[in-house]
Amino acid sequence: MLARDTTNAARNVFGQPLMPCSVDPVTGFYRDGCCNSGPEDIGSHTVCVQMTADFLAFSRARGNDLSTPVPEYGFAGLKPGDQWCLCAARWQEAYQAGFAPKVVLLSTHERALEVCDFIALKAHAIDLV
Repeated sequence: MLARDTTNAARNVFGQPLMPCSVDPVTGFYRDGCCNSGPEDIGSHTVCVQMTADFLAFSRARGNDLSTPVPEYGFAGLKPGDQWCLCAARWQEAYQAGFAPKVVLLSTHERALEVCDFIALKAHAIDLV
C-alpha cells in the first residue's frame, strides 16, 4: 500500500468527507477502499463506479481489461455489480461513448471534477434520492 498525505481530509464532489467505495474488492489507488488521490495518482482514480457488463466490455476494447484476473498483482478481476475507483478520464470517455457505469457520488473524490462533467456524474448517480 502506498503512503498518502492524511493532513487534509479527502472530500467528495459535494465537498463533504469522502466515503469508502469498496473493500470487496479492495479498491483505490492506495488500496484503502476509498477513491483517495494524491500527486502519485497520475491517472486520477477518483470516480467510484458500479461496474456493468457493457462498461467492462468497453474498457477491454480500449485496452484496459478490468475483468480478467491478474493473480501476480493480487487482482481477481471485476464483474458487473462490483464497485471500483475508476480513472476520471476513462469514466468521461465512457460517458461520451454511451457506456458510462453508474456512479457513487459520496465516494467520488472532488478531484474527479477536474476531468468529469458534474451534471453527467449526477445523471449516472446511484446514491441520490
